[in-house]
Amino acid sequence: MVYQFKFSPYCRQLKHPLKTHHGTWKTREGIIIRLTNEQGKIAWGEIAPLSWFGSETLQQALEFCQQLPQTLTLEDILEIPDNLPACQFGFESALRYTPKTRFLKETGFLRELKFSGLLPSGNAGLPVFKTLFNQGFRTFKWKIAVHPISEELQIFKQLTQLILETINSEKEKQEIIYLRLDANGGLSWEEANQWLSVCEEIKSDILKIEYLEQPLSVHQFAEMLALNQQYSTTIALDESVATLQHIQDCYQQSWRGIFVVKPAIVGSPQKLRKFCRENKIDAVFSSVFETPVGRQAALNLASQLSDPKRAVGFGIGHWFQENDQSWWCELSSTF
Repeated sequence: MVYQFKFSPYCRQLKHPLKTHHGTWKTREGIIIRLTNEQGKIAWGEIAPLSWFGSETLQQALEFCQQLPQTLTLEDILEIPDNLPACQFGFESALRYTPKTRFLKETGFLRELKFSGLLPSGNAGLPVFKTLFNQGFRTFKWKIAVHPISEELQIFKQLTQLILETINSEKEKQEIIYLRLDANGGLSWEEANQWLSVCEEIKSDILKIEYLEQPLSVHQFAEMLALNQQYSTTIALDESVATLQHIQDCYQQSWRGIFVVKPAIVGSPQKLRKFCRENKIDAVFSSVFETPVGRQAALNLASQLSDPKRAVGFGIGHWFQENDQSWWCELSSTF
């Protein structure tokens, strides 16, 4: 099979800056690729690097696309090296026919998916919780390790009280709210233990701390393994398992906790699918703020491979302008 190849960079503005331990994120930049097969069918893919998570940089991805010929074979795509995981994902996911009218709607998945809503860090998360709850979200992720721990623990107390008050005010059958705390590797050993001790104190049938995500840096795998064994609150790895090679390494080192998988930067979808099915890891699939092009490909994988009991981390639509298609309008003229 031979494909005609074109690509174009994009830039999307976030509605509000996202603050994490890695810094403040204001725009999402990436690359949209188009493959046209010999029958004239067009397929779309997205390269959405996240270099501080372990993928290639946007510049490296651009340079890779620039040096490619305008005509590609299937072998060319399957031979993209492992040090370009976002490129691997973008090209391989484009091998499946995806009309541009389809990826603007989340349809065609193997099963219905539950979504986790991403809350802003600090006090800003409180009003957003109510908004997302009213939209139907029942799993939430809150960014920590952004502000001083004493301040965040106080806000955490307010957040848990707000959750309990909201649920208790419901006239219909009470539902369980799941809360994920994401430190992005920003806690010290002492702070991680402090957070976990506070989580252990929550005794509620309607509020569950689902997990503490990446409490320590990627260089502290042994310590996170110890935390996962010491506390009843589960630890999830995120930055530590950014790519498929990282996932395999942690699995070989006896990690049997939660793997937060970001498909858009993990690498080859084909290889990821094989590994997950062979090893049956506890995977939570999560977004890297990709456009609807990469989002559909990522959600297709999530519908096949994620634990149906867990929400996928793709509840991030409120971070962009509603019905924002300006990125696509600007892009379309280049193809």
